[in-house]
Amino acid sequence: MTGDYLVRAIGYNGQVRAFAARTTEAVSEAQRRHNTWPLVSAALGRAMTASVIMGAMLKGEDKLTVKIEGNGPIGPIIIDADAKGDVRGFVTNGQVHFDLNEHGKLDVRAGVGTEGFLTVVKDLGMRDMFSGQTPIVSGEIAEDFTYYFASSEQVPSSVGLGVLVNPDNTILAAGGFIIQLMPGCEEGTIDAIEQHLSTIEPVSKMIEKGMSPEEILEAVLGTEGNVQLLSTMPVKFQCQCSKERFSAAILGLGVKEIQDMIDEVGQIETQCHFCLETYNFSEAELQGLINEINSQK
Repeated sequence: MTGDYLVRAIGYNGQVRAFAARTTEAVSEAQRRHNTWPLVSAALGRAMTASVIMGAMLKGEDKLTVKIEGNGPIGPIIIDADAKGDVRGFVTNGQVHFDLNEHGKLDVRAGVGTEGFLTVVKDLGMRDMFSGQTPIVSGEIAEDFTYYFASSEQVPSSVGLGVLVNPDNTILAAGGFIIQLMPGCEEGTIDAIEQHLSTIEPVSKMIEKGMSPEEILEAVLGTEGNVQLLSTMPVKFQCQCSKERFSAAILGLGVKEIQDMIDEVGQIETQCHFCLETYNFSEAELQGLINEINSQK
């Protein structure tokens, strides 16, 4: 497949489930909309990639929200993803810069911070939502998701994420993988996977080489992993905002608040945090919302 997509697979005769995704275009869209600088693009892109893979673990209309709230200057990162490959995300402060770290890489840890929490809320279409939260353990994103899976969901996992940024701040490549051990996984399988993980190139290097998600999984699990592809699906930056949704939110404010808006400013402009699209409501439209509330009394 061309463009962004995600693959689901199993390995080692079903002892391992594996996911890998190319997310270059989705991360590029987020970077363009929010004008993020390289360090922030790396943090946001890693979080979007992990979240869209987590979304692929869901079913049907299920969806999730990931919040990474560290004590670094970029502030909270918020990502929405669903089971269909749609993802959207934003970061509080998009223009943050640090010098490269001791490894010559973008210093994502300094931007995100090393204290705080990673929170995942899953909307599974039931009355109650599943919520899990774990401390940030490194601020590098991949390690934080690895710890989340082990601690909150009790699933031993390995998470690899990479984002490469061009000199003009655009995205060169983005993607990643998540490998999870299934119950009853044999020690020999665990040892083999650990051996591969200790010798493979960083995921950003694999992406830079143009390796496909399928090839990344084969590198991670090795030829003896007998990677069996189950399905693929496209990945895209997709926002669910609309004027109707903002209308519903304004309706929820009640007559007095809406009337105050009319009296104070006459009309209002709303903006979506995720995609930065703006929606204008004229005085007549606001009055129409008041009429709608009154008609339901």
